[in-house]
Amino acid sequence: MCTGPIVPRLLLFAVPLILSSNLQLLFNAADVVVVGKYAGDNSLGAVGSVGPLINLMVAASMGLSIGSNVVASRYYGSGNEKQLSKTVHTSMLVALISGVILAVVGFAFAHTILVWMNSPDETLPLASLYLKIYFLGMPASMIYNFGSAILRAVGDTRRPLYYLTAAGVVNVILNLIFVINFHMDVAGVGLATVIAQIISAGLVIRCLMKEEGALRLVIGNLSIDKDIFAKIIRIGLPASFQGMLFSFSNVIIQSSVNSFGATIVAGNSAAQNIEGFVYISMNSFYQACISFVSTNVGARKYDRINKVLIRAEICVVVTGMILGGLVYLFGYQLLSIYTDSEAVVAAGLIRLMYISLPYFLCGMMDVMVGGLRGLGYAILPMVVSLVGACGLRLLWIFTFFRLDRFHEPKYLYITYPVSWTVTFLAHVVCYIIVKRRFDRAHM
Repeated sequence: MCTGPIVPRLLLFAVPLILSSNLQLLFNAADVVVVGKYAGDNSLGAVGSVGPLINLMVAASMGLSIGSNVVASRYYGSGNEKQLSKTVHTSMLVALISGVILAVVGFAFAHTILVWMNSPDETLPLASLYLKIYFLGMPASMIYNFGSAILRAVGDTRRPLYYLTAAGVVNVILNLIFVINFHMDVAGVGLATVIAQIISAGLVIRCLMKEEGALRLVIGNLSIDKDIFAKIIRIGLPASFQGMLFSFSNVIIQSSVNSFGATIVAGNSAAQNIEGFVYISMNSFYQACISFVSTNVGARKYDRINKVLIRAEICVVVTGMILGGLVYLFGYQLLSIYTDSEAVVAAGLIRLMYISLPYFLCGMMDVMVGGLRGLGYAILPMVVSLVGACGLRLLWIFTFFRLDRFHEPKYLYITYPVSWTVTFLAHVVCYIIVKRRFDRAHM
């Protein structure tokens, strides 16, 4: 990450991460496809409508794990094995504790949250059941995400891919068995997902326990080092909070979508699942940018930082434009995988038109955030994102969207590209200011 041409190394880092992240997303997508085909549109709407809430929890998990990734990258780049070992053990214990907390809180309040979101009456019981089961897998999900973050810190994105491949195959097989053979409906796909998460977590733990040197995980050495924990929280908590704010704004948008009825909800859910594959592919370059910038800061290769950011932006634009265009071009065929209803497909195509085509703007925004976080700035991108993205979306929903002429799904969806553009430009300005200060401090 600190020597040689940047683009090939970015791709070597990002491509396995793209594949592994998409496999993780397939957990929920497989659930949606199976229930849509074999349990009906209400079950499809139920599983899909909890997507924003699941993304909220994933954002919390991934945000905190970014703190571990940045701290571990710094120590790896500087060759400080003692502190790197402390980071590994602190991170994994934090993952376990936070995962248990999320599971308890989520299980207890799942139904109440869905009521607040105005979930349609016909999908509410099914959505509540699926969400409660999903929350039970949060400890395993947190352990996998933190373990993967540690491996990414040293440039290893391949083994997480292998582990998710194994877990993903199990997930799909169990989906079919539980829903088709045992008629378990949403409970079956939820249970299959939890089992798959446990498998992926177990494999990443096994991997770390077999490592040599500073990356080796020794269960008896699990403890929370106060200084390491403070560094992880200083970077990870704002990242987690920002991700949760984005997801929260999406929850508000989902509650507005819910007001249009079960058909629109199902179409929106299917389209959202498809878009997730584009987003997670672009997000891999955000993750790569964080790791590359952090490692180069630790190794004092300051001249490579701007080069990493620019090349990561180019990669994410190309990825977003190609994948987003393909998703829209083959939107009918892709949506038909999820449902046989023409009305649901038509509703999904509306969302794809306004979100998938300009999706590269979201990737550009995220990579800028990655550059700032890699430099150690966590609060600034959180505040900018809060105002630029979440603030604009919520302002639209509570003002213009309430007017009859704008009360249509397409006017909800258009808030996404607008907010991405505004927030990206704000992050560019912030990065220029921050980088100048950083250069002066390290001259």
